[in-house]
Amino acid sequence: MTSRERAQELFLQGYNCAQAVAGAFCDEMGMTLESTVRALSGFGGGMGRLREVCGACSGMTFVLSNLKGYDKAEDQEGKKAIYEIVRKGMEIFKEKNGSYICRELLDDAPVGGDPAQRTGKYYEKRPCVELVGDAAEICEQLLK
Repeated sequence: MTSRERAQELFLQGYNCAQAVAGAFCDEMGMTLESTVRALSGFGGGMGRLREVCGACSGMTFVLSNLKGYDKAEDQEGKKAIYEIVRKGMEIFKEKNGSYICRELLDDAPVGGDPAQRTGKYYEKRPCVELVGDAAEICEQLLK
């Protein structure tokens, strides 16, 4: 199963966009699915349904940071490198989808409130399953 397919499967199981993308890479990050989805639980809906940065992009950033990030405060080259790879991922995502801002990707989605119920109608009108697939695919490409 590709990372795209795994991320989409996780999203269709009910995980938020960030959880789905990061969950597709939990083995590579040396994390359990449970610890990964817990760490990303507040990032759905563009950060707590504020409709800011798309959760799929937040999940992608989490994965890239875990696998390519730096761990010493003084590591300026490491900081520069991770920022560059994250920006590259965001640029690719934006080129493909027109934006990386949740409210722009989902023009009819309300800000705040309770999470939407995952029904057939939800999946018909939301592009999220494709967006998580795109983010996972981009992440995989950048990790190579």
